[in-house]
Amino acid sequence: MDIHRKLDLLGRAAGFDVCAPPGGPPDLRPYISYVQPPGGGKKPVLKVLQTSFCERNCRYCAFRAGRDVERAAFTPDELAAAFDQMQRSGLVQGLFLSSGIAGSVRTMDRMIATVELVRERYGYTGYVHLKILPDAEEAQIEQAVRLADRVSVNLEAPNPERLALLAPRKDFAQGLMGPLRRAAAAIARGQGLWTKLGLTTQFVVGAAGESDRELLATTQRLYDELHLARAYFSAFSPVPDTPLEDQPPVHPARQHRLYQSDFLMRYYGFRLDDFVFDAQGNLALNEDPKIAWAEAHPEYFPVEVNRAGQSALLRVPGIGPVSARRILEARRQGVLRSLGDLRRLGVIVARAAPYVLLNGQRPPLQMSLF
Repeated sequence: MDIHRKLDLLGRAAGFDVCAPPGGPPDLRPYISYVQPPGGGKKPVLKVLQTSFCERNCRYCAFRAGRDVERAAFTPDELAAAFDQMQRSGLVQGLFLSSGIAGSVRTMDRMIATVELVRERYGYTGYVHLKILPDAEEAQIEQAVRLADRVSVNLEAPNPERLALLAPRKDFAQGLMGPLRRAAAAIARGQGLWTKLGLTTQFVVGAAGESDRELLATTQRLYDELHLARAYFSAFSPVPDTPLEDQPPVHPARQHRLYQSDFLMRYYGFRLDDFVFDAQGNLALNEDPKIAWAEAHPEYFPVEVNRAGQSALLRVPGIGPVSARRILEARRQGVLRSLGDLRRLGVIVARAAPYVLLNGQRPPLQMSLF
């Protein structure tokens, strides 16, 4: 099989791994995806599997063991050379490498060998995201941390009970959380020569009946205990000829609300108990979780934007980290008196107006909360 055919097959196969929230620019080549660097913007990367052969029987996966599907595999030399050619031609600016599991240790060795060639033979110093496979050995994890800008372990589910419904041959505590903890420890020791963007994980949303509360509880614990850089959420979509083929797809709005909630935890100081869940532990599909919190806490509002601290400003719908900082800076120059003043600072005033005071006055045409 030629390189172009392998790129096509293994690029499509890598579509189940998420490297950025939805919304990136489309590309007709299935092996090119886009990441979001910390400074903003979009960066094209080669997103590909080392192999689509897999010995595991995950119940939702198109490449589960025994499923009749065309498969392929790269040798480390093939994949490193293909990536070098693509990045030198300007087609991509990074590498996102994952894999099926054809022997966890053996496959992880091949992935590491690929990145070693990219770094050492071809002298590439740019972005690499390397997946750490379940049951990876400690030395492999440490080498992955040394080689990559970002490493990740896909938990897939928020707890052992849910994982058993998704992936019967994966062990949550030892096979997944174990490598995740060891990667976090290696990063904390400063072991990474390259690892600047930290550690991530990914959840499959809705395939195992888990609630949003379960997903966000696990996410919060990972932020607290392992200093996770971020979590990714992938809405379940059924694949023909798998055990979950008759299960309905998850509404895209659920994935979106989870990403919004994750953002609130990372940048706005929200905790699990701040989110408004229904009786089943799920977020409302038709309401922004920050607005849901504001509506559930009328005692907190209105907030006087000329006196409130940053944490208080961040609780106001329509005010984000950047606009909150600008408000604090603008107050040193004078009093903020109008919605126009806030609009110039980047506030989404249509959202913020019902929840604020401007120099002791409510903005005009504002509906009362009380």
